[in-house]
Amino acid sequence: MTLNTIWVDADACPNAIKETLFKAANRIEIPLILVANHYIKVPPSKWISSIQVESGFDVADDYIVAEVNKDDLVITSDIPLASELIEKGAQVITSRGDIFDKTNIKQKLNMRDFMDTMRSSGEHSGGQAAMNAKDKQTFANALDRYLARFNKKT
Repeated sequence: MTLNTIWVDADACPNAIKETLFKAANRIEIPLILVANHYIKVPPSKWISSIQVESGFDVADDYIVAEVNKDDLVITSDIPLASELIEKGAQVITSRGDIFDKTNIKQKLNMRDFMDTMRSSGEHSGGQAAMNAKDKQTFANALDRYLARFNKKT
């Protein structure tokens, strides 16, 4: 397995996670591409870039799916997007450090669909808690473990 590029579904990616990714991309010298339907400021680096796509439903997601290669890493918490990426052979980590793969993505999709059904029937679920320091550390640890498989500099 070869890690070529790290892609970020950047529209909803927390800034603290982006900062962690910026440091990692520079440290291991791997391309990091943030994709969003609005301008994303990135630090000056030959390893880091941002792509602004048109506004619209799933435009950024569709761009990532079209451009991602087998074994690329994608940072997203979008479960349907993660499912498409896994089918293409990409690796997926959420901004909270969860790893989505072929062994768990169907279950995640089923739970997402169930929760959508509950919300549409009037049941309120409250949503996900705000990101905290433990979540940021969990992400950083998951990213480091993942990247360590490819590069001895990590």
